[in-house]
Amino acid sequence: MDVRVIDGTRTHVDDAARIWAEATAARDRDPEVASPELARPIIRGVLDRSPRSLLLVAVAGEEALGFAAVEPVGSAAEVRYVGVRPSAWGAGVGAALLRSLPSELTARGFTRAQLKVYVDNHRAVRLYEAGGWRASGAPSPHPRTGKPEQQYRLPLTA
Repeated sequence: MDVRVIDGTRTHVDDAARIWAEATAARDRDPEVASPELARPIIRGVLDRSPRSLLLVAVAGEEALGFAAVEPVGSAAEVRYVGVRPSAWGAGVGAALLRSLPSELTARGFTRAQLKVYVDNHRAVRLYEAGGWRASGAPSPHPRTGKPEQQYRLPLTA
């Protein structure tokens, strides 16, 4: 599959919201997928927090298959959400997004990237660790769900 990563900040919010809803439902084994009306504010909230926020989107042809929603926290880029359409899991879409992040973030002046992931989201943990992300500190409870999540960091170089 030929996957390209593009800046979809202005053009692919609805695609990212749909992917987030599908991927979250699949991850949680929830038969009910969130509606676009519920999912869109999740992505929009990240992008509206700062003019430096961005939405990277992995596309094959014209189809959006994955995304990474990022916002600044000081000099760090906080990767708030990474999602891949469940039908594309295992096809290298997440890896393509993670490979594109360092150059995209460095070009925007960030010196490091960070994210949090549920410790039981083994697919995501493997993806991040394979991409060079390293655990930082001890897991802590997610503020809404209480599920333990681990922070990961990735230093960025110019």
